[in-house]
Amino acid sequence: MFRSLGSLKIPILVTLASASYVSSFSTFQWPNYPLAYAEKQLYEGVLDILVQNCPPRDNTTIPAQWLRIAYHDMSTHNVDDGTGGLDSSIQYELDRPQNIGQGMFDSLNDFRAFGIIAPFFGMADTIALGAVLAVAGCGGPLIPFSAGRIDATEAGPATVPEPQQDLASHTEAFRRQGFTPTEMISLVACGHTLGGVRQVDFPLVVTDPEDVLQTFDTTINFDNAVVSEYLQNTTQNILVVGPNVTTRSDFRIFSSDGNVTMQSLLSSDTFNRTCVTLIERMLNTVPSGVTLTQSLSEPFDYVVMGDNPSRTGSTCPSTGCTVSSNNIQQVFFSIIGNIQGLSGDRYQFNATINPTTSISKFWFEVNENDGSDPIVVDNGGSGFVVEQDSVFVDNGRSEHLLTPTFEEVTQIVVAVRGDTSSTVSITTFDPVSDATTPPFVPVILTTNLQIDENNPSEGGFTFFTTNISNTANFLNITANVGGTTLSQENVDLSLTSFPFISNSS
Repeated sequence: MFRSLGSLKIPILVTLASASYVSSFSTFQWPNYPLAYAEKQLYEGVLDILVQNCPPRDNTTIPAQWLRIAYHDMSTHNVDDGTGGLDSSIQYELDRPQNIGQGMFDSLNDFRAFGIIAPFFGMADTIALGAVLAVAGCGGPLIPFSAGRIDATEAGPATVPEPQQDLASHTEAFRRQGFTPTEMISLVACGHTLGGVRQVDFPLVVTDPEDVLQTFDTTINFDNAVVSEYLQNTTQNILVVGPNVTTRSDFRIFSSDGNVTMQSLLSSDTFNRTCVTLIERMLNTVPSGVTLTQSLSEPFDYVVMGDNPSRTGSTCPSTGCTVSSNNIQQVFFSIIGNIQGLSGDRYQFNATINPTTSISKFWFEVNENDGSDPIVVDNGGSGFVVEQDSVFVDNGRSEHLLTPTFEEVTQIVVAVRGDTSSTVSITTFDPVSDATTPPFVPVILTTNLQIDENNPSEGGFTFFTTNISNTANFLNITANVGGTTLSQENVDLSLTSFPFISNSS
């Protein structure tokens, strides 16, 4: 049920997700945009469709390419001064010989195409998410995921290890990244369970021009075959038994402690536990000063997905009201949720609030109708506080348009509690870059809105409008009303389905 109390003068549309499992994150405090968005992309995002069942591409696999780009991006880190790490600087480093390969460009293009980058979830977070999905997509363990990385704006140092380097160089490179010699052995094994070496990219490693790709082991799955085949002397790993002794880097690394570490990884359970720990550390290796969210290894019990108001009338009195869900939908989980065997439902509420009395907060009760007491979901006891109701995107008046020139745009209508002397601007965040080659940088635009002539003032609100790109996924609103600045930040446009009107002038 939906209960309201206080001083909101507009209706509020909220989505609540619950699932049939017990979660350690049931005390999630709303709003927390970075953490909520990270959870949404991990458990309900669509990026996973490219890596399910370990699909092939260019004689290797997409997951192998995604895991490789994550490591190469991270490997600029220097523990001595705290610089570098997984920060998407790889976008500026593709001209380097150690980062050669069509897979690097294809991976970045994959991440751009899905448009999941947000103001608080950049390309670096997307690369990290891709690595988590890649491991799971090839049958590997679930890697806990954190968000909050900050995208670099320039290249980092050229410090990716290369196969022709000696053991001392590799040991130092991994030390600089934050890994011990033993961890170096394990991390290389974890990474080289996927993929291989392409002849066109590394002709000094794969010397036979007819040999398109040499895989590291005989399976495409994330497993410890790279370990067992090495120890059984049946490996065809080109970096162990390749014709060029100088580039046998895996052999030098794997054997550097007399195979003690590799022997320990013969246990599949040990291999998976070790890889979970080290890959998570790899993905969380970021420049000093960057703070990541708590790690996600299971979804929240209950998540408020949105609170964007719209205006449709007034039925809720000043004393508050109770509203039952008007729409229940099954949650379709990503590969991560499916592996965990999760199920869940989403409840949608649409409460129309008296515009003269308003509300200040709301909360939920989940009644299973089985005789048990209702579950109260009240944001840790404080309720879901409505910070302001004087400026917001009006969902009921906004719409998608096909212009006379056949351009698809979104006509955004913003309601402002004030008269026509008010001024309004929005800053839109569009993750779909116009660039054809990396770096793929989102488009951020600030636009001044005009009075909406099609929607006259009503109930103390004046309406302003402008057209924005259909691919914009977030916006911030700033309004000046009688010398007072009002704002609404991080409006997630994906949570609302605007009507579509064609051939509008």
